Amino acid sequence: MSATTANESTSQSETAAEVVGRLRATFNTGVTRPLDWRVSQLQRLRALLVENEKELLEALWADLRKNAAEAKMQEIDLTVREIDETLANLESWLTPRPVEVPAYFGPATTAYTTYDPLGVVLVIAPWNYPLHLLIAPIIGALAAGNTVVAKPSEISVHTSAVASRLLRQYFDADVLAVVEGGAEETTALLAQRFDHIFYTGNGTVGRIVMAAAAKNLTPVTLELGGKSPVYVAPDADVDETAKRLAGVKFGNAGQQCIAPDYILADPATAAALVPALRAALEAEFSATPQTSADYGRIINERHFDRIAGLLESGRAAVGGQHDRDDLFIAPTVLTDVDPASPAMQEEIFGPVLVVVEVEDLDAAIAFINERDKPLALYAFTTSEATKSRLVNETSSGGVAWGQPAMQLLMPGLPFGGVGESGMGRYHGLYSFETFSHLKGVADVPLS
Repeated sequence: MSATTANESTSQSETAAEVVGRLRATFNTGVTRPLDWRVSQLQRLRALLVENEKELLEALWADLRKNAAEAKMQEIDLTVREIDETLANLESWLTPRPVEVPAYFGPATTAYTTYDPLGVVLVIAPWNYPLHLLIAPIIGALAAGNTVVAKPSEISVHTSAVASRLLRQYFDADVLAVVEGGAEETTALLAQRFDHIFYTGNGTVGRIVMAAAAKNLTPVTLELGGKSPVYVAPDADVDETAKRLAGVKFGNAGQQCIAPDYILADPATAAALVPALRAALEAEFSATPQTSADYGRIINERHFDRIAGLLESGRAAVGGQHDRDDLFIAPTVLTDVDPASPAMQEEIFGPVLVVVEVEDLDAAIAFINERDKPLALYAFTTSEATKSRLVNETSSGGVAWGQPAMQLLMPGLPFGGVGESGMGRYHGLYSFETFSHLKGVADVPLS
């Protein structure tokens, strides 16, 4: 499947203003509003992923050494499922909803709500899941009837190049434009007036995006990060907990915003957990993870140096080996970490898991609340009372008990941060709503 236009690429000589102006002209024709148009665009997006799976997986391997099974599941299959979910429900989402009218307006007066597309939206993607986190917001933007400027990450160079070429091949350039490049190109885009900006990345750039958007009163969705804590209660099955933590924390070499960042546990539980994590990591990636085909690499030297520096914040009870030439950092568990150390002051975003000892649940809740609100809160416990206290006495973007990242995989749940971990939400219906305006309509008859 390819776009019906002969213009299959956005000219690199075209200015940001010209790109946005062209997309706005398309939107203003009304062509994006019908259900059939929206469905056809989503079908193009689906075809792009399915028909080019092999090439996309090769690009992800080149950027992150992401093994094919992991990349297919996380970057392609997960994205295709979201497209299918949207296609199955879009007509229902677009149906106007009647609203109850107070009796004093008279029996003939009616009211309803309807969703309007916003216009031209900008999607700025990160490098850690360079395909899924580029395409997932675009699903909602197209479903809502918008035109889109897509800005892939320049850091994941291979995936960016392939995804950009395919998007230009499959979509009319007057509907979806791709702008590649780094800070200069992004700055030029942010100077334009968009109707919504969706940014995934770190808080430093998130502040820049929000400041630029404020000049045009443009709403933003900021999907940021945060140090997501894991509380392991004394009643948890330590071996099963370690197995589930290892599978999520160290996937993509720990380079994922939803990964557990640090563990809170009482001294006895922490002491039992460390050897359990060692065993789980050996089972997952072998005793020599550098030779494992299932273990990824750090994206570049700059990020390698940052993460390697964090290893000095404590004692490597598990792992700690690293090789800059191979961009390899072993799955590492740090203990004896001072809460004031660098590893506890910034999001790790790498294959390092910190274990912090606390006296009890009260101390764990206090520890979490003394810090910025995280993207996720995880806990392993059989106690409903413990779960209730954690969900009601802390604030986070989302929560999952017994299996980290499950809140991301539930299509009916919103995904997003709060405070330092972001603002706004998406996935499924929530993506559609993010890129739409819910408009109220009142109809009072003349006679």
